[in-house]
Amino acid sequence: MLRLDPAGSVGDLAGSQGTPTMATMPLLADDQMSPEARAVIDDIRTTRQTDFLNNFWRALANDPALLKRTWESLKAVMGPGQLDPKVKELIYIAVSVAQSCEYCIHSHTAAATAKGMTPAMHGELLAVIAMASQTNGLASALQVETDAVFL
Repeated sequence: MLRLDPAGSVGDLAGSQGTPTMATMPLLADDQMSPEARAVIDDIRTTRQTDFLNNFWRALANDPALLKRTWESLKAVMGPGQLDPKVKELIYIAVSVAQSCEYCIHSHTAAATAKGMTPAMHGELLAVIAMASQTNGLASALQVETDAVFL
């Protein structure tokens, strides 16, 4: 299998443990994308101020309408708002851990680090995620009735 590295060159496709992985859709090179997909990709690169395009977008480029909807939603949700950009990335990491999305864990950990997440913050975030997972599991297993004050 082949993959595109961050520089856009082709290399062997392997997972983080060196084991082969395969996307369910091909990871399209720029010259393989439709004009509609390329317009979205150009906006991603302009918005993010980078030439790098990660594999998520390359896979979605197989369906230009899905690519556009996903990018427009992500751009709106992760763009300026009431929450600090780093906080948004921390939340994204927590949900990605809960959903067991290895790809999203890695990409949003990188994004959070770029936005100022320190190793100590990351450790504390993981401790909160683990604690929430444990207490959520206990409350669910015990079927604890929600306190009226919380409703």
